[in-house]
Amino acid sequence: MPGKTANQEKEAVHIIAKSLQLYFGKMRCQKGYCQLHASHVHWRELALSSLGCFLSMGFITLISTHHGVPLMIPSFGASVILLNTACHVSMAQPRNVVGGHVISALSGVSVYQLLSNDWWAITLAVVLAMALMTLTGTLHPPGGATAFVAVYSGQNFSFILAPVFIGSSILILIALLINNISSTRKYPQYWL
Repeated sequence: MPGKTANQEKEAVHIIAKSLQLYFGKMRCQKGYCQLHASHVHWRELALSSLGCFLSMGFITLISTHHGVPLMIPSFGASVILLNTACHVSMAQPRNVVGGHVISALSGVSVYQLLSNDWWAITLAVVLAMALMTLTGTLHPPGGATAFVAVYSGQNFSFILAPVFIGSSILILIALLINNISSTRKYPQYWL
């Protein structure tokens, strides 16, 4: 019996060691993980992406600063980059961009209104936004920053309409116009 226990312990140690090796191997990019491929970006694509980013942020900023319509939130900067450089990915589709920002804003405003803007409330809002975006199929990582801003700056429910819904809808409209100029891009891949 003692020999059997020693064998079981050796087997358990072996399994743990192998699991740790695989786990940390992923971080060191071994065994097929992290296959990075440097892609060459054609200057026309870069110019189109730059134009899309410029027009998107420029329009939102112009409307906000010169016409008094609050449309600027930091997370839109990240959304603009996704929309104009990775318009083919699911996280850049209209449902994800608008839905992700709106759900995140709702999460952030609700947490602030019910709790506070302490560090743990900000954390809770971001986690809640991530969970709700995941459950609704509207995952858009910049939405996490939208939830953060809603709590940190103490927003009320009007924040969900402007800047969030209106601003993210404007970003989608500009992405539609710019991305479809290129023969190599199709935007959106899907609407809902």
